[in-house]
Formats: sequence, structure tokens, C-alpha cells
Amino acid sequence: MTSTPTKQSRIVYGILVANIVSLLLVGGSKWLATWLEGSHAGNSSGVFIFSSFIIVPLIMGAISAWYWHPLKLKTIQYIGWSAVSTLVACATSFVFLKEGVICLLIVSPLILCFIITGALLARMLYNRKNNTLNSSIAGLAFLVLIADTFSSHENIRLVSDTIIVNAPIEKVWPYVVEYKPITLKEDYWLFQIGMPRPVQSTVDGYEAGAGRKCIFSNGYVFDEKMIVYKPNDELTFDIISQPHDPEIMGHIDILRGQFLLKDNGDGTTTVIGNSWYKLYVFPGWYFNLWSESITRNVHLRVMEHIKILSEEHV
Repeated sequence: MTSTPTKQSRIVYGILVANIVSLLLVGGSKWLATWLEGSHAGNSSGVFIFSSFIIVPLIMGAISAWYWHPLKLKTIQYIGWSAVSTLVACATSFVFLKEGVICLLIVSPLILCFIITGALLARMLYNRKNNTLNSSIAGLAFLVLIADTFSSHENIRLVSDTIIVNAPIEKVWPYVVEYKPITLKEDYWLFQIGMPRPVQSTVDGYEAGAGRKCIFSNGYVFDEKMIVYKPNDELTFDIISQPHDPEIMGHIDILRGQFLLKDNGDGTTTVIGNSWYKLYVFPGWYFNLWSESITRNVHLRVMEHIKILSEEHV
């Protein structure tokens, strides 16, 4: 005689099975996408494809709903237990995929949204008791996952910011090249909760080809090589290596940085800061919002510091 699963066990099974399946799907697709595209310089953590954050959460929600729909739960209960499932997914990603806490904080709204969507859509489909339709939709989801895994993933972006410094260009240039430690108060919330932030830059020489270091909090260092060194005009540098930090590795490569200076003819200087980065997490429309915001706040923190230093003795 077999016992009927209790309400509590069905809820738990719905969460645990969904997360086990998602871990296998994400880990497998991540490994396969990396194998197909080849390892990228300075980054060995793989590619998180579009499906990892949309198709897989939809599948998670559908799996959970398969266990939950006989319980006739209310919509608010589906949302609540989906939130619990999202927390479990973040915890397993932290433990098994070595994801950073801030990265998980960033991605959790996306995962939650699609787990809830998958659970509610699946509940509706299960209630119709149309096994052919259910199987067709499940097959389509897996086909999208496979197609996405075998697709090319390329996402290189430029972020540009401008600031006016009330100092002549010859006063500004030295602080563009290197600057002493930043003492500005943190006003960007991700920096406040622990995301690495720029602290200081140093150089090995004052010419193209010389090394440069951008030092971040927690001792993280971006090693750079100055490829264009034009005093009072342009400083462009390539990123040679970046920190092995879980908030960075496997998600983004900073490729190049640049400062352009323009003499405004009235004793002020326009400083333009440019950064190029390559993103390894998808969908790009979501993660570029975060990457651009973080890059922009790195720019502004450095450029505000340059402005303060340049204007001190004018």
C-alpha cells in the first residue's frame, strides 16, 4: 500500500526537484557553451546563456507546478513558494557554481519573475489536462535551450561619460595618468554593499607601452598597458589582466579604457572617460543595464576625484 504525499512534501519536492534539474541544465549548458566557443583570455568560468535565466527558470516553475497543482494553491502561494525556490537556486549557485553574492542579488529578480511565470502558466496548462499540449510546450522549451547553447554569444559595449573640470588642461593631465587614493564618500549602493570600487592608479613610466595599475578595494588590481600616451590629449590603455573575483570572473571582461581631454579655451577642461567591456552573461538587455550602471559609476568616481585634485591648487 502506497502512501499519498502530504501537502508539505509536495511543496518541498516541487522546490527541490526544480532546483536539481536547473543546476544540471545550467551547469551542462554553461560547460557546453564554453566548450563550443573556446575559453576566452583571462576568463575560464564559462558563458551564462540567455536560457540560463529565462528558459531554465520557466522549466523550474513548470516542474514545481506539477507537484503543486493538485493542492489547489492560491496564486499568492505560488508566488511565495516560487520566491523560496529562487532563494534555494541562489544558494545552490553560490555553493556549486561559485557565484558572488552581489551577482546573485542582481540576477535574482530575473529568476524570480520567470519561475513565477513558469509556475502559473504550467498550473493553467495542467488544469486543462491536455498531455499532448503539455508535452509539446516542454519539448519546445528544451529545443530553445539546446539551440541557445549552440548559438554564438557576443556582447561588446562602450560606456562613455563626460565631466567638466574647472582647471587648465595641463593641471588635469597628471591626475588622468595616475592619482593618489580616492577618499570620496560612497554614494553608489552597490559600492556600499561591497562591490569592488576604484581606489588608486599607478604607472611604471610615462610613455606608450608602460604599465599601469588600477587598484580597487579589497586589494584587487587591474593590470593595464598604455597603448596611447599623448600628454594633454589622450590616454588609452588595454586591460592585461583582471582580478579573480566571483563578482567579475565569468561575467565580464574589461577590455580597454580611455581618457580624452579637450581644452575649452576658458580655463576649463572637458574630460571624457570611455570603457569597453565584453559581457558573458545573457540576456544582454537585462545585464547591460547593470554593467553600464556599474561601469558608469566607476567612471564618475574616478573622474570626480580627478576634478577635485585638479581644482585644488587653481
